[in-house]
Amino acid sequence: MRTKSVVLLASVLVLAAAEPLLAHHAFGAEFDPNAPIRLQGKVVKLEWVNPHTWIHVEVKRAGKTEVWMVEGGTPNTLLRRGLTRQSLTYGTELIIDGYQTKDHSLKRANGRDVTLADGRKMFLGSSGTGAPRDGRDPTEPKKP
Repeated sequence: MRTKSVVLLASVLVLAAAEPLLAHHAFGAEFDPNAPIRLQGKVVKLEWVNPHTWIHVEVKRAGKTEVWMVEGGTPNTLLRRGLTRQSLTYGTELIIDGYQTKDHSLKRANGRDVTLADGRKMFLGSSGTGAPRDGRDPTEPKKP
């Protein structure tokens, strides 16, 4: 009887620990692969947090200023690609290619690539989340 109680308790703890993983979303749940967007502007805020980084960019569009939230990969993934907090300081001019949310009224996007002022272009997106495969993800298998 005691063994069953220990196994049950262990099972509950494992399931409770896994719950945050269930909350993580796939690209297709939130973003529209048929709505590519290009944003150019200055960094006004940076959230370097797991499971995704968020870059807030002030963009001038149609004569008005908008602040867009752009989702990137995990901080660790971006660091391994050479993108650091220091390369995304406030006021840094960026060009971000990505995809809008399914609700196009939101000023939010999933970033695919980021081009820095010095011309360096880096992959910003998360791998394996259902984002369109277009060969820009360095971890994607190359097409023959």
